[in-house]
Amino acid sequence: MDPTPVVQDFFIVIRGKSRKGFSRGCIGRVKAETQRGELMGLLYSGGRNAGSPKSGGLVRTEDTYPLTRHQAQVLLFVSSARKRLELLCNPQLFSAICELSQDDLVVVKHKKGHLPGLVKNLMQIGRKEDKDDLHMIGFEVDFMDGDHNFTSNKPAPLPLFSAADIIRVVPSYSVPFGLHWRDGQSGGQRKAVTRFKSMPNIGLRSRHVREKPTEQSVDQSQRTSTSHVPLEVGSMVEVVSNSGITVYGVVQWLGVPAGKTDEWAGIELDYEVSGCSDGTFGNQRYFMCSGNVALFVPVTKCSPDSRLVYSSTRKEIPKPRETPPVSSFEDSGEDAPPIPESEVLSVLVGRMKGIQGHINSCYLDATLFSLFSSSVTLDNIYQKPADKEQPISCTLKKIVNCLRRQGFVPAESVMNFRKQLGCDTFQTEEKDPEEFITVLFQKVLCVEPLLKIRSRCETSQGAYTFQIFLDKEQMGPIPTVQQLLETSCLSNDLKFEEMPSCLMIQMPRFGNKYKMFPHIIPSTELDITDLLYNCPRECFVCGHLAEYECLHCLPDRKLQPGKIKQYCTTCNTQVHSHPSRHGHSPKALEVPADVASNTPVSRHVMQLFAVLCIQTSHYVSFVKYGPEPQSWLFFDSMADRFGDDRSGYNIPEIQACPELGDFLSQSEEELIRANPSQAPELVRRLLSDSYMFLYQNPAMPLSKPNHPMP
Repeated sequence: MDPTPVVQDFFIVIRGKSRKGFSRGCIGRVKAETQRGELMGLLYSGGRNAGSPKSGGLVRTEDTYPLTRHQAQVLLFVSSARKRLELLCNPQLFSAICELSQDDLVVVKHKKGHLPGLVKNLMQIGRKEDKDDLHMIGFEVDFMDGDHNFTSNKPAPLPLFSAADIIRVVPSYSVPFGLHWRDGQSGGQRKAVTRFKSMPNIGLRSRHVREKPTEQSVDQSQRTSTSHVPLEVGSMVEVVSNSGITVYGVVQWLGVPAGKTDEWAGIELDYEVSGCSDGTFGNQRYFMCSGNVALFVPVTKCSPDSRLVYSSTRKEIPKPRETPPVSSFEDSGEDAPPIPESEVLSVLVGRMKGIQGHINSCYLDATLFSLFSSSVTLDNIYQKPADKEQPISCTLKKIVNCLRRQGFVPAESVMNFRKQLGCDTFQTEEKDPEEFITVLFQKVLCVEPLLKIRSRCETSQGAYTFQIFLDKEQMGPIPTVQQLLETSCLSNDLKFEEMPSCLMIQMPRFGNKYKMFPHIIPSTELDITDLLYNCPRECFVCGHLAEYECLHCLPDRKLQPGKIKQYCTTCNTQVHSHPSRHGHSPKALEVPADVASNTPVSRHVMQLFAVLCIQTSHYVSFVKYGPEPQSWLFFDSMADRFGDDRSGYNIPEIQACPELGDFLSQSEEELIRANPSQAPELVRRLLSDSYMFLYQNPAMPLSKPNHPMP
């Protein structure tokens, strides 16, 4: 039957492998829909080239996201497919960008930093010679100069930006109605511009401090505001200093600070002033900004910015429609479950997301994010009531709750946790993740060792992580985690006494620089059936119950090298009758007495849920947040920095990383043959910098003992 015409016009491919002309991030126009639920469409090249459709192909409907014509044209000017998808992960921002018109306020990424400006023109780029052609839409932005005047009268052409360059659309509530910027050169009026380099308040207003706060120097005889316009966060105000100098800024916080009884305002000034702070007042932080620009004064000392003209024709001031994306967090005491897969991208993806790094904390940030952002296995521990005699357990629970509910944990919370760990080096020095994991599970979560490892049939020993030890010559140039684990266990005569609920495997490397293998292929599923002590195993040749195991057969090129070899009695005799194997020494296995020789063997498989990576002493993590193959995140607690080393702060960032799922969806043979240098950037980073692979068995959640471990 012929394809059926559909109403949907445009779409973007959001997931799936490259298939018949379409790949992730491509934009297409629907021509018809097949009975199998596939869309037949034309493909647009996008970027800065012409937006004419090319011969397309087929794509599954569930792998696409519908677009309007305008949305498609806005995304076409974004040259990177990855950036298009990242923009879609922030639906509120994308929707606001698509609604932009002339003279709307935006903040854009620029070589000089993040700059505010006015959208002056929506530019249609490219020629439209056919009805199927699309213009690409870019935005001409008029910036403010250093004196906060607009420079649209300069002859130089205005810079052109794509939607991916816009990081914020100024909401309507950021400036009261009736306030306009006075354009001294043209005599006209424009919308007020507020600055957005500050982060919202991450402290608690009601927290008491021991030290008496010191007021910043302001003129006590300053006039009370003559305007009846109430202040709110985002209001542009002025304050007269003791020396009679007027300073201007934006209100970033309102409330009653500790030790005061009336309402005060925390203002971020337009420039540095001696004696001001970085958003702290006394010992309490109320908002974050660079040093010497935060001024705290009573609200009565603030006046509307005199550079603005106030019109009384509109008295009502709009209120924020929603809370800021990073607000102060008050723990309700209830345990927060892992974020549902459908909500992860909206809650976690973006800048100032995840756990904020501070003073060599990346080892801890990456580990906590990997363990608690989405892992089902560890939830049984996390949701147990925290021991009242263990305040550090309560601190950890607050961190996890904040991460899962807010999508952001401020650095001060993590620094408090590091202090409670009880060792000075945990507070200031970078540690190894395995050292922190041992302390976390043993001292904080009070959990018995996750692994019980039996060596040479002796009594088992407990461990929280597993270190790979082997000779490089035993492996190929690009091994898989499965091969590394099996070879390490057989070479050292190690077995797991029981199926672990969580298995964290350290890769073979020495220090931060030396890596035994330039690339390691992740095994998304780890089969440890043949590594379990006293567990039924099947013969490598015939599939019957195995009775012998041979380490020397492991690298045999005639017997699928890299795979564990175990045999029944008959196959063991036949395989080792070959002259090249006369020197092998098969070892008898412990065979359960109640298992018949032809009984099918159950496989014991664990699932990869996170990977810790290290590059030049900096730890980051990849985390799988759902069952879909493309459900991967990349987290860096110190992806960027605002300000200098003394008064600045780190900016954590989380990126959606579906390209990792696309790469790992290939067969093991395809992965080994693949050229890592041609993989996407984040995929290359995982393959070359992997430090620890984290696996879980969702069917076996960890349990917390009733009493703390001694």
